[in-house]
Amino acid sequence: MNRICSIFGLPSLVIYSIFFFLCYFSASAQVTSSIDSTLIKIGEQITYHIQVETDTTDLVVFPEGQTFIPLEMIESYDIDTLKKKDKYNLIKKYGLTQFDSGAYTIPRQKIIIGDKTFFTDSLKVEVNNVEVDTTQGLYDIKPIIAVNKKGSNWWKYVLLTLLILGVLAFLLFWFIWRKKPLTEDQKIALLPPYDRAKLALKKLDESSYLENQNLKDYYSELTFIIRNYLDEKVYDKALESTTDELISRLNLLKEANQVDLSNEDIKNLESILKRADLVKFAKSAPDVELAKMDRETIDVEIDHVKEALPEPTEEEKLLDEKYREEQERKKKRKKIWLTVGISIFLLLATLTALSVKYGFDFVKDTIIGHDSKELLEGDWVRSEYGFPPITISTPKVLKRMDAGLSEELAAQVDITLFGYGTLIDKFNVVVATSKYKNLGDNKIDLEQVIDGNLKTYEAAGAQNIITKRDKFVTPNGAEGLKVYGSLQMPAYPGSESLENGKYVILAFNAENVVQQVSLSWKENDTYADQMVERILNSVELKPAEE
Repeated sequence: MNRICSIFGLPSLVIYSIFFFLCYFSASAQVTSSIDSTLIKIGEQITYHIQVETDTTDLVVFPEGQTFIPLEMIESYDIDTLKKKDKYNLIKKYGLTQFDSGAYTIPRQKIIIGDKTFFTDSLKVEVNNVEVDTTQGLYDIKPIIAVNKKGSNWWKYVLLTLLILGVLAFLLFWFIWRKKPLTEDQKIALLPPYDRAKLALKKLDESSYLENQNLKDYYSELTFIIRNYLDEKVYDKALESTTDELISRLNLLKEANQVDLSNEDIKNLESILKRADLVKFAKSAPDVELAKMDRETIDVEIDHVKEALPEPTEEEKLLDEKYREEQERKKKRKKIWLTVGISIFLLLATLTALSVKYGFDFVKDTIIGHDSKELLEGDWVRSEYGFPPITISTPKVLKRMDAGLSEELAAQVDITLFGYGTLIDKFNVVVATSKYKNLGDNKIDLEQVIDGNLKTYEAAGAQNIITKRDKFVTPNGAEGLKVYGSLQMPAYPGSESLENGKYVILAFNAENVVQQVSLSWKENDTYADQMVERILNSVELKPAEE
């Protein structure tokens, strides 16, 4: 028994199972042949076995093609290879059938081992007609009924996602990245200071300040034009300076030869600025014609200031170009950060809305992925395993597993195992069929079989196993024992840390046959819980035909 437990060790569950064959052995010590039944019904399949024991260096050639006539070969299975000390035990299986009743003989089959030829013995098979119950009434053939197959709606979700992304991209482009047409004020702001000052004077001429005798606003606009021009081109504090401070600064710049303004130009500016101060703060009311003359004087002085300014050096031009480029980079970075911020906000808002509706775990598992969820939503397989067969639906095809029985145990029991996953995986399922030999009057005790499986769990590293027992009935009426509960399993091979898990073992027996289905999975895995429920509801047993 310890040998059986060590076969799968930590990576898998061990469940005893048996595949029963009615064997007919040939006289040769190296080649034997057998069939699983000598009596079949029309169209029923039998399995023909050829077993060869040979040295590891010998080349073995098995029969191929329709060499079993009068029986028809419908399937040729892969060769099973078992190593026994310094020899190989090769097992080749063929699926045969016959569609006419009668007694047939399967001819001898030729097997080539190395440079020698061996022949199996011929085997007899009886094919019987299928009995028809003529006592039951006959019914008309049912008419064909059209079935509306509901197609997958995946393309709708893809289309909706693309539509949402398209709308989002359009909105980001339209409001952030699109090169918008400039407004009138933006166009004016892009003009050089001289052109803006000249344009501002023209707009002042078009105003109705003088017609309405609104000299205060007129002089405010007029002085702002000249101060703003001086602020940009001569003295960067012209807007916030008083008249005396500004005139004093212009005189200092003139003396330092930084601005080539004449004394008359400075006096004209001083006269107009002081008159404007009187109008704004002392409520002075000069003549309208004088106001017009002051406007013309400012126009001329703007020209004189432009002429008095030195030409910018190449270094100044380069610095100005770098400044403009830096401003463009700042605008671009601002757009990028704004786009990222809006995208993150919309993503978080979408995830929050979906989490509120469907639950955070579902949204997380859908986006990030979850092994159990992928298994649950994948293409399931419904198949038969072992003989007598266990019909079951699983998320993956169960693969044959080697029981690795010792010679002593093999003389007592035949085992076939099919499984997916391991005990420490997130999900594990094993289907087993066992046939005990030479039981005599003894009966199989399912409780002892289950206890043996629980010991196998312990050998694989499981601890703190809690068991519950209940009756289990399959959908087709087969009754058995259900043992289930919780356990703690290693987090990974060789790990001392444990994770909480659950398990279910179904056991059925008939005469000398025990059939089992074993499942284990991690606790708090809702997808695994759904898979287990689906698997348990799919289990069906078919009795072996006599």
